[in-house]
Amino acid sequence: MDRVNRRGAALKTALALTCVILLVEFAGGLISHSLALLSDAGHVLTDVFALGLAWFAVEQSKRPADRRRSYGYQRVSILAALVNSVTLIVIVIAIAYEAVRRLASPEPVQGWVVVVTALIGIAVNSYVAFGLRGDTKSLNMRAAFLHVAGDMGASVGVVLAGVVILLTGWLYIDPILSLGIAALIAFGAWRIVRETVNLLLEGTPPDIDLSAVSDEIKHTDKVASLHDLHVWALSSEDTALSVHVVVGDCPLGDAEHMVRDLEQRLCGRFAIGHTTIQVESCHPCGEIHHGAGEHNHPHEHLMFTSGEPAPPRAAGSSSPRR
Repeated sequence: MDRVNRRGAALKTALALTCVILLVEFAGGLISHSLALLSDAGHVLTDVFALGLAWFAVEQSKRPADRRRSYGYQRVSILAALVNSVTLIVIVIAIAYEAVRRLASPEPVQGWVVVVTALIGIAVNSYVAFGLRGDTKSLNMRAAFLHVAGDMGASVGVVLAGVVILLTGWLYIDPILSLGIAALIAFGAWRIVRETVNLLLEGTPPDIDLSAVSDEIKHTDKVASLHDLHVWALSSEDTALSVHVVVGDCPLGDAEHMVRDLEQRLCGRFAIGHTTIQVESCHPCGEIHHGAGEHNHPHEHLMFTSGEPAPPRAAGSSSPRR
């Protein structure tokens, strides 16, 4: 919880300072007629939106699990990261359109205003990025940091563009740099979208080898075979696993000790904190024909779980997942 509170405080500070940058760069862009500066201000506007959503997500993640959300509200951060990325893509399209228009018809730009304004943005963004640094496990915080870091890089480019305009008067640098900023934003946004979609589809986290997980379970003492293995992410930081393991003639106490040992090894090697392991002995459900993709029959086997307890399940419920 302390870590969550630190994230909330860092995001609130970042949000307030980013609003200051937005006002400064928007005013500077209007005064100087610089598309690069206005593009950067547009990027900062998405930063405000992104940081606000990220802060909201952190606050929501503090809510405990309930009957409607048995896994809690951790996935709010994933939704926030997805919305942030989509807004970035919209901004990219708008910047690219205006840049192409200005390449066809360049407009005069006051270079000194561009330089001063962008330097202010760099200074404030550097402080914000320093506060958000290091928290790489949370996809939500990574998305927020990406917004700030990307804007800081864009501001450096804006300073260079202002210097070029002051020294040479070459106005094409302004829309050209704007296209570069758009490409930078798009690259970062696409990475977050791709990872977020994988999480929402409950795909196996990219840092987990499902074959290695299967081998770890197979090499457990008393385990004859396994089936219905699933590994998915509850959030960017919390991974869950469910599996059916088939054992021989095994007393209940021995089966429980086997499961606890397996849970510890899965957590230690793969950082899987929530496991649901169903032990089958006399009548393994893997021998039952379910039909294509079906797995909806009741089981009368032993089930052991670790991690946060789930609410009571209705009679006949078979799946440990949501």
